[in-house]
Parts: sequence; structure tokens; C-alpha cells
Amino acid sequence: MAITQAVCTSFKQELLIGTHNFTATTGDTFKIALYTSSASLDATTTAFSTTNEVSNSGTYTSGGGTLTSVTPTTSGTTAICDFSDVSFTSATITARGALIYNSSDSNKAVAVLDFGGDKTSTSGTFTIQFPTADASNAILRLA
Repeated sequence: MAITQAVCTSFKQELLIGTHNFTATTGDTFKIALYTSSASLDATTTAFSTTNEVSNSGTYTSGGGTLTSVTPTTSGTTAICDFSDVSFTSATITARGALIYNSSDSNKAVAVLDFGGDKTSTSGTFTIQFPTADASNAILRLA
């Protein structure tokens, strides 16, 4: 089993047919779910699944948390999309990675995040901090 960071291949195709709307106020709802090191997630992932998702704890429940989208913009010649950081409080969690997915449209996968190792909180706050929203670092970039 492995988690490999990637923008999901199905998502790339779905962008071209207008499936996903990232507009902050009127767009789709995007969520992020956390997974254990037993999960198999990569570019071929097409939808959210509860298989090897971390257990409910504190404010984390199955399906994860809702992301606040920052309306897509450009940085130079690159289109970028970002999300606000998300936290789960009073949680005991050990997660190896995460899946961003569109809960407004059949839980379609967007991107797999590999944390590079297990990240843990013990009766505390588990935070996913998104990178700077620029052409080199934004979580979603089209160059």
C-alpha cells in the first residue's frame, strides 16, 4: 500500500468538460479526508472512499472536513487555486496522507496529498496547512 502525491488523472479530464467549479461563493463543495499508511491513493484515484480512512476522533468524522476555497486566480502565466488551512480539534489522529475531493459531484477525486510520513495529534489539533498560493507552490496549479 502506498500514498503517492498527484493531481488525479480523472480530475484533469473533468476540468476540460466543466465538472468542477472552484468559485469561493457559488462553487462546488470540496472536502479533505485523511488516510492511514495502509491506504492506496495515487493519480489513478477517482473518488473518495472510506477504505483506510482514519477513524472518527474529536471534530474529525468520516469524509473529513469541508475546505474553504479561495477563488482561482493567476500568478504570471499559471492559474492557481488554493484553500484555507483546515483543523480538526480534540483529535487523536495518525495520518499518512489525504484526498481532496468534490463532495458536490459524486465525491470525485481532485488531488492526493502525501505527508511524507505519519503525522500525529494526540487529543489535540490536527492541522492541514496549505502552501503559499503562488505559481510555484499553490496546491493546484495549471502552468
